[in-house]
Amino acid sequence: MAGDLAITAVTCVKNEGPFLLEWIAFHQCIGVTDFLFYSNDCDDGTDTLLDALAALGHVTHLPNPAEGRNYQMEALQDAKGQPVVQNADWVWIADVDEFPNIHVGDHSFAALIDACGDPQAISLNFQFFANDDVGAFEDRPVIEQFTKSHNPDMWCGEAAIEVKSLVRQDFPLHYYGAHRPFFKANVKKKQRPRWTDGSGRDVQHRFLVAANPRRIRRFPATGSRLHATLNHYALRSLDSYLVKNDRGDVNRENRAFDDTYWRERNDPAWEDRSIHRYLPALEARITGLKKQGNIGALHDACVTAHKARRDALLMQPEYREMQNQLRHANKLPPQEEAMLRDLGLLEEII
Repeated sequence: MAGDLAITAVTCVKNEGPFLLEWIAFHQCIGVTDFLFYSNDCDDGTDTLLDALAALGHVTHLPNPAEGRNYQMEALQDAKGQPVVQNADWVWIADVDEFPNIHVGDHSFAALIDACGDPQAISLNFQFFANDDVGAFEDRPVIEQFTKSHNPDMWCGEAAIEVKSLVRQDFPLHYYGAHRPFFKANVKKKQRPRWTDGSGRDVQHRFLVAANPRRIRRFPATGSRLHATLNHYALRSLDSYLVKNDRGDVNRENRAFDDTYWRERNDPAWEDRSIHRYLPALEARITGLKKQGNIGALHDACVTAHKARRDALLMQPEYREMQNQLRHANKLPPQEEAMLRDLGLLEEII
């Protein structure tokens, strides 16, 4: 049995203030004991809220050490040497829009580890949850608001879907990647780690040894979700997506907007509310966190800043055009649209 485990979640953030408490509380529900946050260039109160949470002992918060723009990989390199990672039994590397949905036992990481036979790594396939015409940002759990996704076994015409990974401390680590760990090339065959998918099956050999550049961070999702999947809320509300787009691209003026990323993740063909099993415990933990010190007030300040940024963006014609484009974008992913067009079936679908 996995028993009592020290599990550290590692993530990088920029202007994610309204979503921090939900992500922390959710991961506490599934057994994460420690958090390592790296932040950079925040102006919505994210860093202030994390500092307050750190002062209360809930997280470790560090400035991102990146000297260039490779923020995530440089942070992960730094994380290897941090005590909160070195002292963990397991390390979980994910983003704050990603939530493991565990289907076995008490729905915890420990239950997942037991179900998979206590391997040295477990990789969970993404399931991308659509915006599904949710326009306005609301300060309530993301996992409650968004319930539609693509077929979990097929995304944009591909059977292989990206993963994030839970890594045991004795994994023969070369370095942490954002999606999966890598072991050194000279690790002998008999010393390669036991590594499973979310059904407890060994991952494919070419994924294991990173021998397929096209699938270095993904593998076929069919049959891989028996014990868990990874709910990925990359879009959230349209309001929040506009703010997210601004966060990643502050020089939007006079540039055409490409809606491919949105369309690839806005397929509402499938309904999945199974993660709602966590809502009662999640909401209780969020409420508990808000009552400590000035956490509630700092969270509210992040929400206010998020809405203010949305309002400021919508004063710009470029962002009003983006908002309109996304509202009317085809919900069929571009790759599937192209396949149907080639088969002469597009008009039948539309």
